[in-house]
Amino acid sequence: MPLSELRRKIKRREARVGVIGTGYVGLPLAVEFASAGFDVVGIDTANWKVDRILKGDSYIPDVDSDRLQKLVRQGKLSATTEWDTIGELDSINICVPTPLRKTQDPDVSHIIAAVKEISKRLRPGQLIILESTTYPGTTEEVILPSLEKTGLKVGKDFHLAFSPERVDPGNRKFKTGDIPKVVGGITPACTETAVMLYQSCLKDVVAVSSTKVAEMVKLLENTFRSVNIGLVNEISLMCHQMKINVWEVIDAAATKPFGFMPFYPGPGLGGHCIPIDPFYLSWKAKLIGFEARFIELAGRINGSMPYHVVGMISDALNEVAKSLRGSRILILGVAYKRDIDDVRESPALDIIRILQSKGAEVSYSDPYVANLETNGSVLQSAPLSAETLPMYDCVTIVTDHSNFDYKSVANNARIVVDTRNALSGITGTHIHRL
Repeated sequence: MPLSELRRKIKRREARVGVIGTGYVGLPLAVEFASAGFDVVGIDTANWKVDRILKGDSYIPDVDSDRLQKLVRQGKLSATTEWDTIGELDSINICVPTPLRKTQDPDVSHIIAAVKEISKRLRPGQLIILESTTYPGTTEEVILPSLEKTGLKVGKDFHLAFSPERVDPGNRKFKTGDIPKVVGGITPACTETAVMLYQSCLKDVVAVSSTKVAEMVKLLENTFRSVNIGLVNEISLMCHQMKINVWEVIDAAATKPFGFMPFYPGPGLGGHCIPIDPFYLSWKAKLIGFEARFIELAGRINGSMPYHVVGMISDALNEVAKSLRGSRILILGVAYKRDIDDVRESPALDIIRILQSKGAEVSYSDPYVANLETNGSVLQSAPLSAETLPMYDCVTIVTDHSNFDYKSVANNARIVVDTRNALSGITGTHIHRL
């Protein structure tokens, strides 16, 4: 009866929906649920996030403040730091971070902490959905036992499912509401209820047979990108030695209408998924005695790219009789991708750290990142203009933000190391391309 009532509430938009973790994944999802007519509450341990949500002040680029403010004003969306709210909710989506430990092992401590709080307040008729990226088996082997310790049984008293987040921060074409949602439940009934919830606010929902399949889908998606980026990064290193323009090679290859998909080299991998997810998969593979050699090799190649960039900077300085130590170097863009403020796992952080360890004086300029903590100190974004560029011995383009004036960079910087092909079509005596 409680689960039948849950479905009735979802169908009538009467279910109270909770989202644990209101970051890049959680807040856009909460907004979609609220826009569909549900009463939604975001639960977060960060007071500043809760305060800004309650003011209708978005801190996530993909969420418009006007839209957020309207939903808050209508009473459709609220936020709290109080875990006791869980007992009042009908559906709970877990959207917490899942980083790697220094040993490259999965850190699911945030998931475990959230599930612990849910278990204390679990009641019949609730739907629990994990969205945080994790290794196959987490929902069934970690979350389910914790919830069933309460004496309640999955499929009978509550429903449990996994639905991988597919957020691409800064993507103007595909936002949370536009991206198909993959869903897998512990039981077929769990899947049906989760599908019903997502269908109420998203365009397309794809049901799969289990939580393990849904968990594996996310890892395949990002491992696919990691491996292909690793391949093209290795090709770029090869082309660098052969003095071949790798960008021209890729563009020409991309004219083939079948059997080829262009990927592009860069200074390394960044973001909350691609640098991390393949290690979740290789770690899980090791537990069953399987060595994911291909995946781990791609990870090593991608992880070595910041060192290659530093080597390019050093070689470029050497051509004008300058050493790396003592040289003033400007890093152009520190976000992990263009036109966002997210620096998680950004290769720029590694490049800065390596340069500083070699004695270089490093500054950065990024219109989206005002301050950056690195090596125990805080750097501030430097102004970028035709007047300031000659102050630096070398300018290195790490992130190609769309509002950078690259012609000015090419014309006024002494040396430019371009890791993003941002200066495509622009020539110069001291322009060095990845």
